[in-house]
Amino acid sequence: MAPKSDNTEGIVLNFVNEQNRPLNSQNVADFLQKFNLKKASVQKALDTLADSGRISFKEYGKQKIYLARQDQFNIPNSEELSQMKEENAKLQHELEEQRRAISEVEGEMKNLQSNLTLEQICVKEAKLRTEVKEMEEKLNKLRGGVTLVRPEDRKAVEKMYSETISQWRKRKRIFRDLWDSITENSPKDLKAFKEELGIEYDEDVGVSLQSFCDLMQNGKKRARGQ
Repeated sequence: MAPKSDNTEGIVLNFVNEQNRPLNSQNVADFLQKFNLKKASVQKALDTLADSGRISFKEYGKQKIYLARQDQFNIPNSEELSQMKEENAKLQHELEEQRRAISEVEGEMKNLQSNLTLEQICVKEAKLRTEVKEMEEKLNKLRGGVTLVRPEDRKAVEKMYSETISQWRKRKRIFRDLWDSITENSPKDLKAFKEELGIEYDEDVGVSLQSFCDLMQNGKKRARGQ
């Protein structure tokens, strides 16, 4: 089994080479915590690697900065850099084309998902056909003069409506007589007094007794016209 220090040095060396940027011992220790390496062992590995020339280092006061040896990397010349830039631009263009194509496909998928399936269309069509048939049957009855409301039911509704209107008219008259008696010699402003008591006339809430009376009369005229 290889010594533990060699294993630590290997991990530290790989990390420094992969990063290829200036690092201090704290940077390296923080990142390599996942390997359960202590800062002291990381510092020792960095010093050993630096002393053996496998990594470079510079001292700034009391702090040491470590860097991967640059002579181990193939540094491209200007011609190779230009070629790499062209290749990169080409790849970027292809990437944008792929993203555009993906966006179009996603848009088509959303449109398809928002549409009804064939089964749903068939169910909706059957429901609409049933509704149309029911409405056509009702329309044919009306055209044929068929009474959809029984005469006795109509009379019962008209009687209840008439009694309600009568009660409305009667209570309106009682209130008016009572109000006139109360306010006949009152020094108060009647409008302010009414608001103080929270009283509202039919007109105040947009209701007209006469309009309901006219509705009842028109209903009787139509009934006689039939």
